[in-house]
Amino acid sequence: MRSRYKFVETDALYFLTCTIVDWFPIFQSPPYLEIITNSLTFCRKNKGMRLYAYVIMENHLHLIAGAPDLSRVIQDFKSYTAREILAVTESNNRTELLNKFMLRKKGYKEESRHQVWQEGAHPQIIRDDEVLNQKITYIHNNPVRRGYVDAPEHWRHSSARNYYLDDHSVLEIDPLPL
Repeated sequence: MRSRYKFVETDALYFLTCTIVDWFPIFQSPPYLEIITNSLTFCRKNKGMRLYAYVIMENHLHLIAGAPDLSRVIQDFKSYTAREILAVTESNNRTELLNKFMLRKKGYKEESRHQVWQEGAHPQIIRDDEVLNQKITYIHNNPVRRGYVDAPEHWRHSSARNYYLDDHSVLEIDPLPL
């Protein structure tokens, strides 16, 4: 991994951040949001990922997750969602956005013409309940801090709705480990 952040323990609990290159605000559009939620659902059901908290903002997402090989799951997630995001972008003739993704491609990435995600997921291991609660609060309050909503549970693409409203309509999450 090219990031200073690393997955250091197998099957540990991590706080993760995935960001679109140059913070382009693509997740304001339902097709792009659906790519993310469908892919996270797939990772939970088929790749052993446990998802405990999430928020999808306009240009990044935060997760608290674990898996036997979380590094690989996140790599697969980002690779798949990048291809799907590019496919939607191309089918909608969003040439300006495609050009931005092309300009941001790293030179050593010879297998692709575009770069959708910033490198890495900035994994931060969570070792105790105090840090876990702090990270969940941080995730849930992200849209509130940005001034988008008045209460965390008002943001549709956040596990705050799962926690506070028992609403699992956007994404199912896993029960917190005791």
